[in-house]
Amino acid sequence: MTVAKEVIAKLSCSGRKVCKALKISRSVFYYKRRDVSDKRVLLKSEIVKLSKKYPTMGYKKITALIRKSGHCVSKKLVQKVRREEYLQVATKKPKTRRQGLSTGIPTKATHKNHVWSWDFMYDYTQRGGAIKVFNLIDEYTRECYAIHIDRTLKSEDVRNVMIEMIDEHGVPEYIRSDNGSEFIASTIQEFLKLQGIKTLYIEPGSPWQNGFTESFNSKLRNEFFERELIYTLMEARIMAEDWRNFYNYERPHCSLGMMTPKEFAQSKTKSATFPRESNRDVYDRYNPIDIYQSNTLSLNNYKPDFILT
Repeated sequence: MTVAKEVIAKLSCSGRKVCKALKISRSVFYYKRRDVSDKRVLLKSEIVKLSKKYPTMGYKKITALIRKSGHCVSKKLVQKVRREEYLQVATKKPKTRRQGLSTGIPTKATHKNHVWSWDFMYDYTQRGGAIKVFNLIDEYTRECYAIHIDRTLKSEDVRNVMIEMIDEHGVPEYIRSDNGSEFIASTIQEFLKLQGIKTLYIEPGSPWQNGFTESFNSKLRNEFFERELIYTLMEARIMAEDWRNFYNYERPHCSLGMMTPKEFAQSKTKSATFPRESNRDVYDRYNPIDIYQSNTLSLNNYKPDFILT
């Protein structure tokens, strides 16, 4: 620009001809930079101040706060100042969900105690108290083995319910579940490994892979929780156990040929394989000798596997 002005001063020609000769834009030649006003400096300091005070707010909310204080400001200006001062809200990093390690190959249940599945659901009593419901079913017979209800349920509670069900029904080969913190806890992992039960964890955000339990949860909610007025935790436990018996012994199941889960299980008893031994059976078999206080030994129902000759 200095050269163009010197040429105009010496030759006394128009700025248009000089700009054409030097091949520059006339708007650039005639441009005069404006001095930053005090109002603009004050506005910028206000933007910076509010952005630092509320670091989680975006430029739209900061603009609204400044306008409420009486200043006239555009969203673009606020966005520009925040960008120049590196005051933009940091992008949230996507949370990674923990996923359990499956020790078995995804499989479809072909006999009783082949695949069990478990899941949680939530509801409220009429008094506003939250309740947590733990459901355990057999995928082949559709029998519901347990509906355990409490205010809170941890991995230790899940393990205790599982011990009771194994003693009553035998040990399953597989257990299918989602990636809930209770199911992938080390306590449960160690317990299942000790029992020889293989885990089948579904992919995160894929409830259809645990369809049997999700279907049961839907029936439990539609036929029980949405039809009964439950005021206390004890009422919930008693009434849920009554509904579980109704579900197993009286309610026809479409996928079982309109038989109840218990009828279907009994019809498959002859052709089904025998269930694996429970912990209690193994303990009784390998500990036949009872020691009494009188220091006498009694062999109760003990038959040796060998004969001395």
